Amino acid sequence: MKNKNFIFFGIAFLVIFLDQLTKYLVKSNLSLGQSIPVIKNFFSITLIKNFGIGFGMLNTPAARWILVCITIVIIGIILYYYKQIPEKYLVLIAAALVLGGAIGNLIDRILLGFVIDFLDFTVWPAFNIADSAVTIGVICLIIYFITEKK
Repeated sequence: MKNKNFIFFGIAFLVIFLDQLTKYLVKSNLSLGQSIPVIKNFFSITLIKNFGIGFGMLNTPAARWILVCITIVIIGIILYYYKQIPEKYLVLIAAALVLGGAIGNLIDRILLGFVIDFLDFTVWPAFNIADSAVTIGVICLIIYFITEKK
């Protein structure tokens, strides 16, 4: 695959860019806790500070540096094994999504001390583009490893 670097790092960069752009737009136009309904009683754009990880776990300012360290280790593992990532689009894109999402939220944790979440479905905790990328990437990797013949 000639364009492995372009695909992998391009997708990771695109995720970081879209994540940071959307967070900037939300924090520039909403005050903390302010919500803009998009689909009544189902989906809103709501500015939320998330000090923890998914589903409100470890949601304290004290967890900041622990989460920064864990994220750096995850990023390091992905980059360390990059050359061994199979040249299959599903795996390459999935790993790039995880990398981009991890870096997107890491930027927030380091610069702000928390992660900005804003995609607010009433039946699910709020999340952001980086969270979505990590989740989709991990699901794709799980599917690949389950279905890949050894």
